[in-house]
Amino acid sequence: MTAMRHLTLLGHNFEVNGAGDAVKRHAMHATYAALGADLLFRQEMWDADADGGAVLAELEGILGMRGWVGPGCCTAVFAKPDLFEPIRQWPDTWPMWILPPTALTLRLRPAGPEAVPLLVVSYHLNYASATNRLAEAEALTVYHDQRWTLPGGRSTPLPLIAEGDNNSYRGSPRLPGQLEPPTVERARHERYFVHRSHPMPDGSRAMDTRPDDTLRAAGLIDLGRQLATERPTAAAAALAPTVNSGHRHGADYDIDRFYASQMLTPAVTSMDVVEVKPGESDHHIVRLRLDRDVLCDILNALAADPPGPH
Repeated sequence: MTAMRHLTLLGHNFEVNGAGDAVKRHAMHATYAALGADLLFRQEMWDADADGGAVLAELEGILGMRGWVGPGCCTAVFAKPDLFEPIRQWPDTWPMWILPPTALTLRLRPAGPEAVPLLVVSYHLNYASATNRLAEAEALTVYHDQRWTLPGGRSTPLPLIAEGDNNSYRGSPRLPGQLEPPTVERARHERYFVHRSHPMPDGSRAMDTRPDDTLRAAGLIDLGRQLATERPTAAAAALAPTVNSGHRHGADYDIDRFYASQMLTPAVTSMDVVEVKPGESDHHIVRLRLDRDVLCDILNALAADPPGPH
């Protein structure tokens, strides 16, 4: 039997990109490399374009990956060049973004030149405004609406993988083992209460689940939720907290999440959270593993027999 070949996808909001500390920055990116990252979704890429892009080049060298930084150095995507061929970077991120995403179309080289590519997005929803987060989540759904033109003029959905800091909570239904967001009563005297809640018609406030509700209503799959639903034994790892309790984040919670098109879910094999030490970052690393051969089959099947309108 042939051993399963994996792709390792990492997502991480590395606090202010190391805050100008080169040693700290090098160490964190060496950690990503040691974890075997094939595709890396980064947030808080501040100053990556400084000195003519010297910081970005430095990180590419540590990772052995090529990197693309979005507008304002807010987010980035890194990819292994032997596995992913860049086709385009999406320049238009719409004006409502406080921290614009990085969006790329990438072809998975092992799938072959005729396979449908992937659309990958690293995003960071607004920290302080539930209103803005909702608009940003709605904007993310536009990426899920893209199509790929095949030879002969037919088209097929362009499959999406997005990872980011949601600064908000998962919606209903709750799963066994899923972390509970703080209640309004618990949060009332903490600084993040207004940041993490939104007003209701009766004047009360509810803790913010609207970005997750929006993305799932648009047909995107929360991969942690999916794994926990299909494989309850995987729930503890898939739903582990990505931030720890504190004055900036409130309760322990998994605010960093992977979402993807439904068609990609058969390739998902596992998800877990790799904890970082206190002082290294205020977020932990989310690790998603995909079966590379299954993913290749999915991307070739989309090219051979495209679903939906042509």
